[in-house]
Amino acid sequence: MESVPTFKAIELEFPQPEIAVISLNRPKKHNAMNWVMFEDLKTAFEHINSLRDVRVVVLKGNGKSFTSGLDIMDANNNITGKVGEYSEDVGRKAILWHKMLKILQDSMTAAEKCRMPVIAAIHGHCVGAGLDLSSACDIRLASKCAKFTIKEVDIGLAADIGTLQRFPKVIGNDAWGRELAFTARVFGAEEALENGLISHYYENKETLFDEALKLAQVIASKSPVALVGYKEGLNFSRDHTIEDGLKHVRTVNTALLQSEDNMIAAMALLSKEIPKFSKL
Repeated sequence: MESVPTFKAIELEFPQPEIAVISLNRPKKHNAMNWVMFEDLKTAFEHINSLRDVRVVVLKGNGKSFTSGLDIMDANNNITGKVGEYSEDVGRKAILWHKMLKILQDSMTAAEKCRMPVIAAIHGHCVGAGLDLSSACDIRLASKCAKFTIKEVDIGLAADIGTLQRFPKVIGNDAWGRELAFTARVFGAEEALENGLISHYYENKETLFDEALKLAQVIASKSPVALVGYKEGLNFSRDHTIEDGLKHVRTVNTALLQSEDNMIAAMALLSKEIPKFSKL
């Protein structure tokens, strides 16, 4: 496996070659997301994309929370402060704000663009940017203690790095989503499950992490070629019409159907053996 980049605000581990685990790692700050963490996340997902072994990613938080959201003090020093120093001119400030927000958005989008499925294991607080990040993941699991909120309205902002674009598409109740955005109301794991934000919740964070890893192991046993095709197809179809999605999968599968993985999977199914797939 290639050398792992050095990170300051996250940890990247490989409990087995096919599984990557990213841990938000500012536990004393409840994993508040500072500028460094945003950069680390983007770098980590890009690094994972370069690895042939990895088939699934688990994203979690160290300490008492998944994340308490944006680190306001850090944002004031490293974003708002820099914009203020840039120029007094409104137009020039707007250009720099546009650039800075794009960097933050790209950090969240990196989870979505990761070619392998990403499982978010959420415990404790999942605030603001935490929903931006988890909404960009493929699967969301939570502990019973998880507390979610779309917080930005309480600081005079509209959420701007992914929640308004992705959250409505991963839940099953648009009115509920708008209520949460307009009020910043805190909601728990049971309500999140009822409305489709998460697929399961567990009694505590230890069980949550164990179950997330078990799910990752099941996914990691599948054809990596199929996993890439599924994720690409699901994301494309979410953002396009049904007809566009059908055309897309026809094009993609003209290549994927010729993969050796098809024959390996079919033979394993017939022989009732566990298939063994090559690296990507």
